[in-house]
Amino acid sequence: MRSVVTGGAGFIGSHLVEHLLDRGDEVIVLDDLSTGGMANLTRVEDHPLLTVHCGSVLDEATVFAAITGADRVFHLAAAVGVRLIVEEPLRGLRTNIHGTENVLEACRAVGARLLLASTSEVYGKNTADALSEDSDRILGSPLLSRWTYAAAKGIDEAFAHAYWSQYGLDVAIARFFNTVGARQTGRYGMVVPNLVGQALRGEPLTVFGDGRQTRCFSYVGDIVPAIVRLIMEPAAAGQAFNLGGAHEVSILELAERIVEITGSSSPIVLVPYEQAYAPGFEDMRRRVPDNSRAEALVGFAPATSLDDVIREVATDLAKRNDGVPELTLLSKDR
Repeated sequence: MRSVVTGGAGFIGSHLVEHLLDRGDEVIVLDDLSTGGMANLTRVEDHPLLTVHCGSVLDEATVFAAITGADRVFHLAAAVGVRLIVEEPLRGLRTNIHGTENVLEACRAVGARLLLASTSEVYGKNTADALSEDSDRILGSPLLSRWTYAAAKGIDEAFAHAYWSQYGLDVAIARFFNTVGARQTGRYGMVVPNLVGQALRGEPLTVFGDGRQTRCFSYVGDIVPAIVRLIMEPAAAGQAFNLGGAHEVSILELAERIVEITGSSSPIVLVPYEQAYAPGFEDMRRRVPDNSRAEALVGFAPATSLDDVIREVATDLAKRNDGVPELTLLSKDR
């Protein structure tokens, strides 16, 4: 099996690459290394079945060259992270819309199956209990850069569905809900590595707003096998699937749990959104997935606890960053 992973040097992409290589796939990575890095592929960089192309999904010829001969394509390349989206909206729009169209067209041309990575952001401000894939999208003003990522990924999904309905392209859509794990960086506003890094350095943990906004965090090790099963399931074509965690937690509770698990003496500080981001920033009060569609089709069931995810992120950050004190984590038995 020949698999292409766009964004394969990124956080989720690198875990997927390792998983595919362990399964015996020939894997081609296409990544412009703008947010990912070759360090994420250290464990497999010399693997005989791995080929890495440094290039952008915005380059049509590069995309076609990478995908030619592929059996399946996992399209994970995207401009992600709240801070990046707010500060560089044009970059996000171009990468997430034009890049996806290039990938879709290449997959159509060569007959490759496609898994399109999407996001829970498409639901916007919908705070319903257990969002299903058919739930309404409630977005803020298109003039606020905060919503450009949600808008672009919604267009990506519409493109994918149109390619399926008009051309018969075998494409499934996976909506990720706050995926977390080793190698994720807090550089672009990812909340768990941000807070864990602050705790390890003895800095105040900065929680935006009142901290009562809730999320369901999912572990990358639970997500990756699920998307591989989805791309191989014929019944997944033309559909979207939520892939999220099972435990709802407020960001303030998350920060408190991080302080306890890391043994940090750091205080938790509430920071108004207007100080953290541009004026007019909006956030979602709640985001909880209904995973029943993915569970029914491919047996997706998130199994990793939030505490274990925090431990893994903390261990990974301590290992990768100089100057972090020796790490003593709260044991699983306490």
